[in-house]
Amino acid sequence: MTTESPAENFVSFGEQGAQLTYGSYLRLPQLLDAQHLESDPPAHDELLFITIHQVYELWFKQLLHEVSAARDAMLGGVDGGRLWWAQHLLTRVHVIERVLVQQIDVLETMTPQDFLEFRQRLAPASGFQSVQFRELEFLSGQKDPAYLKRFKGITSAERAQLDARLAEPTLWDAFLVVLRSFGLAADSERDVSDSLRTVAHDRDQYAVVWALAEALLQHDELAANWRARHVVMVERMIGSKSGTGGSSGSTYLRSRLPVQYYPVLWALRSEL
Repeated sequence: MTTESPAENFVSFGEQGAQLTYGSYLRLPQLLDAQHLESDPPAHDELLFITIHQVYELWFKQLLHEVSAARDAMLGGVDGGRLWWAQHLLTRVHVIERVLVQQIDVLETMTPQDFLEFRQRLAPASGFQSVQFRELEFLSGQKDPAYLKRFKGITSAERAQLDARLAEPTLWDAFLVVLRSFGLAADSERDVSDSLRTVAHDRDQYAVVWALAEALLQHDELAANWRARHVVMVERMIGSKSGTGGSSGSTYLRSRLPVQYYPVLWALRSEL
């Protein structure tokens, strides 16, 4: 007769082992205790407002995870990189970004009157202060060091995060590595434009390069869709009022609508 050791019988997961549960794995007690209303008496829609923005921050965390990995996969070029993996991750990024746009529909079920019940309690907090959102812009290629001067209430840890993003390669930097790895010039904007025309007219030879270029453009377009949808929602909710953080509100948001991460890719359409 053989006997099994206690280690062989030990199950560290599932209902058998009772070592890990759905709630403990997802840290649900902490997660569900993270929504604290500022209004008194409690405004009904403040929970919705907090939940939506916390969900946004969770998605921003995931996007940073995926975009960083896609960039790193491209930095190795055609030989040392994993370009198929970069394509896969950027496709996931697109799906998440569509969710971000659709979440605004949920927020718009709140009326202006309901929002005004607790809006003044939010000052001086503002969506402008989302460090992760700014990290995503920096990583995508829209680096703006001046943002750090305008940021109110930034912690030393958050400043370090943003400084690191300003110093590290962007998605566009990684894409230029891919171009060079295929023997295509990428030292100037004109070089890149000429190389992209070559890629566009020979998609058999440069299929993965074209696919990555289109994936970056899709990322850019979806970011633009979010900005456009967001400003209309803000105007519907508070009109032309100033933002709670002191910004000009929808006026500032509208000034951000022309932003493009990859203007060379957009200009290519006129040159084909």
